[in-house]
Amino acid sequence: MRLADLLRLLLLAAIWGASFLFMRMVAPVLGSMPTAFFRALLGMLGLLAVLLLMRVHWNYHGKLKHCLVLGLLNAGIPSAMYCLAALVLPAGYSAIFNATTPMMGVLIGMLFFAEPITPSKAAGVAVGLFGVAVLTRTGPVAFDLQLLLGAAACLVATTCYGLAGFLTRRWLGYQSGVDNRLAAFASMVAASLLLLPLMAVSTAVATPPRWTGWDLWLPLAGLGLLCNAYAYVLYFRLISDIGPIKASTTTFLIPIFGVLWGALLLDEALGWSYLYGGGLIAIALWLVVRPSAAKVPR
Repeated sequence: MRLADLLRLLLLAAIWGASFLFMRMVAPVLGSMPTAFFRALLGMLGLLAVLLLMRVHWNYHGKLKHCLVLGLLNAGIPSAMYCLAALVLPAGYSAIFNATTPMMGVLIGMLFFAEPITPSKAAGVAVGLFGVAVLTRTGPVAFDLQLLLGAAACLVATTCYGLAGFLTRRWLGYQSGVDNRLAAFASMVAASLLLLPLMAVSTAVATPPRWTGWDLWLPLAGLGLLCNAYAYVLYFRLISDIGPIKASTTTFLIPIFGVLWGALLLDEALGWSYLYGGGLIAIALWLVVRPSAAKVPR
């Protein structure tokens, strides 16, 4: 891997790790659903600007409905869940829980897509779930109902990601002809449409104490324009340059940056549980994504 590719990989992990920091800064003030909605809306506008500047040919090859459904699973529901979790969980917790996505993919593939599960993947799922238990039971946040609900929200998000991975492969494989940037834009459109009524209901029930302030809109701009629009373009550039497998290693790095940003910028408490629980989840992630040993022909 070239140095430039490695730096882009680290930059992408730092940006996506910062998304949990930004949600933690905004959601407790603005509310979970407004935060999720404005993240999707700003991401949609940012991607629209990118598409227009790059003069991308607008052709979904009959897959627009599929892209919209994937947007609900890849952006709309997960964004809502992580913003709900940001009300009660430190940024580092959410970032570490996010790394369970491949494990959820293994379970969903086995249960619904007839995907074979290898001993390595089965061990990865078991170790990953144990890592989640270690983090929630021994972390710096008190073990109570709020913690459990926040953790459950994160796991709903990663389950959506896991399901979306299989549907993306089925609907938008290499033969679909759909530009990844167009698919990302449709995802933001679908997420915005889903979250708009949820935001309206949320603000009607509990009006945010304020809507203005750089401390709200600067992180929101970071969420939408940096963590959605720019990060998608950077990710697809990495896929083109180093391939999808190496690009997916950002999953290992995001929790590190999530914990780091939370500690540095929000003074979130650190504890050995981050190392224990996060380390177990990292081992589980490696067990799940590592290539299977090739069979020797007889």
